[in-house]
Amino acid sequence: MIPGKTISTDLARQLRSFGLDWKPRSGDSVVIDRDGFEGDVFTVSDMTIEPHEFDTGTILGFNGTTEWALDSIALEAALWMPREDQLRELLGSTFRALVHDGTTFGVEIETSSGPARFEAEGAADAYAAALAELLVLRV
Repeated sequence: MIPGKTISTDLARQLRSFGLDWKPRSGDSVVIDRDGFEGDVFTVSDMTIEPHEFDTGTILGFNGTTEWALDSIALEAALWMPREDQLRELLGSTFRALVHDGTTFGVEIETSSGPARFEAEGAADAYAAALAELLVLRV
């Protein structure tokens, strides 16, 4: 994980469980959410990991990986690791500010119940916490 740029696997799982929808795009970071792949982060690319849409769902095809036994996986087995910029974009018009006090980052958003602030050591984690709150309020 790159500090301040991506979120933890636990936060990514939490966002997914709260209903965060993911449409794979080139440049997205993913982990394979299975035993044996811990710590391996992959990048979706039109040349190496490409999403393929079928009537039965989306799979991620691993092109040019003849040294692996992994040719493709179902989208459900891939865990999206949103970047800081993607999380900020997902906050949309609720986003008010990102502040840094020298120690922690705070993300300020506007919720249906008023302003809220979420703090974390990294900006991406603060954005993820704010997004998790919006996803919970949506349900």
